[in-house]
Amino acid sequence: MNKKERVLIVHLNQDDSQIVLDNKIKEIEELVRSSRAESVGVVIQNAQSINPSFFIGRGKAEEIAELVDSMDIDTLVVNHELTGSQMKNLEEMIDRKIVDRTGLILDIFARRAKTKEGKLEVSLAQLEYRLPRLVGFRNYLSREGGGIGTRGPGEQKLEVDRRRIQDNISRIKRQLEVVAGKRSLKRKRRQHSSLPIVSLVGYSNAGKSTILNALVERYGNDIKQVYSDDLLFATLDVSARQIKLPNSKDIIITDTVGFISDLPTKLVASFRSTLEEIEISDLILVVIDASVEDYQMQIDATIDVLKDMHLSDKKIMYIFNKMDLNPDFRNNTNEPNHFYMSAKNSSDIERLAEEISNVLFSDYRFYDIFVSYEELDSFMKKNLPIQSEEYKEEGLYAKLYIDRHDKKKYEEYMT
Repeated sequence: MNKKERVLIVHLNQDDSQIVLDNKIKEIEELVRSSRAESVGVVIQNAQSINPSFFIGRGKAEEIAELVDSMDIDTLVVNHELTGSQMKNLEEMIDRKIVDRTGLILDIFARRAKTKEGKLEVSLAQLEYRLPRLVGFRNYLSREGGGIGTRGPGEQKLEVDRRRIQDNISRIKRQLEVVAGKRSLKRKRRQHSSLPIVSLVGYSNAGKSTILNALVERYGNDIKQVYSDDLLFATLDVSARQIKLPNSKDIIITDTVGFISDLPTKLVASFRSTLEEIEISDLILVVIDASVEDYQMQIDATIDVLKDMHLSDKKIMYIFNKMDLNPDFRNNTNEPNHFYMSAKNSSDIERLAEEISNVLFSDYRFYDIFVSYEELDSFMKKNLPIQSEEYKEEGLYAKLYIDRHDKKKYEEYMT
């Protein structure tokens, strides 16, 4: 069994409340766990400002340099984004691999991406992240000695690496344009299918994939389950499944990449094409983990991304999931678009399906109809949603489920 990478977490606290601080530490610990490494300690530096050279200050860096040997630390994870020079200075001082928050998230993304597009998007984000930080990667130039006689070759290698990365960025962008074009065609086919589209969005590990799997198991014909795990960013790729709601109407439901607080802008931009699936949604389900104390942070993190994509005016329903872990959870608001559930509870899944039906088909009504046998063939060719059929001697009695605005089209059949 491979030994897990031992990680020491470093966090700079600038006047955060204890609740906010605790949540930030818990989140970075979860990110480390999701990278399959082991968090063995946390160092918190309280400071009003960021040190431009060492981020946490020279004194604290010297303290950590003494600490890492005694704790057998492999890697230092800094819960912030570092500049190339800050990364270089910390590595020289501490003599350990330094990974900042963005680098850690990118590492998780690289492990999780499965589709061609997802892998390309991760590669692009990694290259764009590394480009301004070439000087910060430990022993990257592999110089012998230092000082006079070494600057030229080192700088030359740096420029070669820079050009190579820029060329790779251009190449990947061209590949993404081709893949995005194919995905756009698929999205247009879904859009033209006339089936309503529901998108699950929200904080990573809030239970989106679990909810989708539960809906598919109960209402779908597609037995292929979406991968889910108790990890941040367990899934990165968009998954779409077709289900039949209790009102017999078919819909498409999609699962998207999860969000976290302070998700780096570059990462959001890289996955914008994936998130474009949300743009064609008729309903967005924002999934929130009701078992965490600062659930509002999850809502804010998600809404910020939706605002950046100009989607905050879409029809939205807030799903407070994992109520089984926090049965005493209470929300102070009584908003009609708030829904409380546990994805592990089958009756909650049924309630959710009913609620989705009510929201998507709020203008739909049941109408009693009668169709004589002489008209039955032509009526059936219209492929209308009928329920509670009863064939009698004189013809078909049934209920027709249609948009109330279409009522006039079928008045001849209504009783």
